[in-house]
Amino acid sequence: MSRVTRLTREESRALTREKLLASAREVVAREGYESASVERIAEEAGFSKGAFYSNFNSKEEIILELLESHSLQDVKEITELLGDTKAPAGMIEIIGNWASQRASDPSWGLLALELFRRARRDATFGERHSNLFRAQWRGLGEILLTMFPADAAPADAETLGGIVFGLTYGSASSFKSGPGVGEMVKVVLSGLHGAHGKKRPAARKAV
Repeated sequence: MSRVTRLTREESRALTREKLLASAREVVAREGYESASVERIAEEAGFSKGAFYSNFNSKEEIILELLESHSLQDVKEITELLGDTKAPAGMIEIIGNWASQRASDPSWGLLALELFRRARRDATFGERHSNLFRAQWRGLGEILLTMFPADAAPADAETLGGIVFGLTYGSASSFKSGPGVGEMVKVVLSGLHGAHGKKRPAARKAV
């Protein structure tokens, strides 16, 4: 006789949140931030509106969590793609190609812009919004720092990561002809490495 595995209360709650987040991703991708409703998100996840509010305070909160999760996934993806690659030229090629692929779907960047615009309009913009991408930028930046000697990095980790993600998710880049996002990322990183990637000669001591 098989035993029925019962989920703990914490496990059940985590599963509910996971299903609601997956539903929010699909509903927002289909209907946009403004048109997506809490009712629709809950319904398509198989829950009541009350179940939604037992896990999230608002549509804004679930979208914030969705963007936080996605942003950290970006760093994980890049890390896995890089694997054991240590040569700067190889790293730049891989990261540029990743940026090109990611920029082909502008929905995440547009979602963040829409969320921020709404939050500023409703005066709900706070610390969680302003820090939304800091871990993402810092995570990639720490990888990029390995391309430079310790005393020659052109910027801190957060700034370096922000440059790449800013180009990748900049909405205008997805709707224009000419150089693609991946090529721009490669040009910028190659330029930075060319200018700062060699160890500087030690200063001569005065005789």
